[in-house]
Amino acid sequence: MRTRPLRVALLGCGVVGSEVARIMTTQAADLAARIGAPVELAGIAVRRPDRVRAGVPQELITTDATALVKRGDIDVVVEVIGGIEPVRTLITTAFEHGAGVVSANKALLAAHGAALHAAATAAGVDLYYEAAVAGAIPLIRPLRESLAGDKVNRVLGIVNGTTNFILDRMTSTGAGYSEALDEATALGYAEADPTADVEGFDAAAKAAILAGIAFHTRVTIDDVHREGLTEVTAADIASATRMGCVVKLLAICERAADGRSVTARVHPAMIPLSHPLAGVREAYNAVFVEADAAGQLMFYGPGAGGAPTASAVLGDLVAACRNKLADRTGVGESAYTELPVSSMGEVVTRYHISLDVADKPGVLAQVATVFAEHQVSIDTVRQQGKDGEASLVVVTHRAPDAALSATVDALRKLDTVRGVASIMRVEGE
Repeated sequence: MRTRPLRVALLGCGVVGSEVARIMTTQAADLAARIGAPVELAGIAVRRPDRVRAGVPQELITTDATALVKRGDIDVVVEVIGGIEPVRTLITTAFEHGAGVVSANKALLAAHGAALHAAATAAGVDLYYEAAVAGAIPLIRPLRESLAGDKVNRVLGIVNGTTNFILDRMTSTGAGYSEALDEATALGYAEADPTADVEGFDAAAKAAILAGIAFHTRVTIDDVHREGLTEVTAADIASATRMGCVVKLLAICERAADGRSVTARVHPAMIPLSHPLAGVREAYNAVFVEADAAGQLMFYGPGAGGAPTASAVLGDLVAACRNKLADRTGVGESAYTELPVSSMGEVVTRYHISLDVADKPGVLAQVATVFAEHQVSIDTVRQQGKDGEASLVVVTHRAPDAALSATVDALRKLDTVRGVASIMRVEGE
């Protein structure tokens, strides 16, 4: 019979960490009832101890995170600091001292997930990270557990609220990229340095985690093809509207048709208005999962923020504490398929290409010949000319990305093509 409460060390006390501490304090009785034993905060490691943190017991604050995770009485460490180091060392140290870990650190897991799983397994403790992808949306656990008996073939999602807000504003109000980004920053959706969001790094880390779990193979962020949305223009948004589509920054993880490889990618894409993801507005996230037996599933909700992320963290904390009480561990890494990750060149999809061309006879024939030479079939063409210049918009049938890239390279060499204004994939059909 356990005679002492389960003790939790909290690493980080910012927006998410302070919310975790608040809920652990205000809902202590409910958490104890759900777990089967009392749970108490044993210490909170921060970088700035003098900062005012409403509702957080000052006596628990420390700047020595290493000493905190080395304490022999800590049962679970909750990490909400972010970044790679010193967090990776702190987590492995926690494992070595018998503590399970709950993390919201997508960057660390996308880069070093396999090593962390191995360290947790060697120590006989848990590693949970529901909050690392899509905030409060239950996604990691359904993929790892609920769909464990099924074969997942595709994961398609909007996993970054900042970029979805920007694209939603560009679509609904006609704002340009810079204007929409300024609004996102003013509302607190975008960081002062938005690079991780708008260049797709955040979404790529999440795609790596999702692909690894969905396909039971190891995928790191270096395996994920990444494109941001900084080059998306008002003309792209207008073209999507004319096609009955909307532009979204998508994370796409797919199993190859022959089942022998997987791909993971993040990039802007046009999706039909009829697709469920097309209606995801503002800063919300949504993930569409396609599996053999379950069919099509969609997970939707707030993907960031203190309270939503804390909800996911606390769900993992409850699971980790229950396992401690039962002297067991939960589901670990599943990478038995050992599937290779194919290059972006092997991805097959449709494309929307906008060209600036000379407005004279024969241009369309030249362009069509280049597409045919590279075995990229044209679906539709729209041309608009004025004052000796023209805009030519080509939408293709499905083709390998490598073939499309070779086509574009050849088009740029034509004297009649003055520039390739934009290239965007068409997904979700």
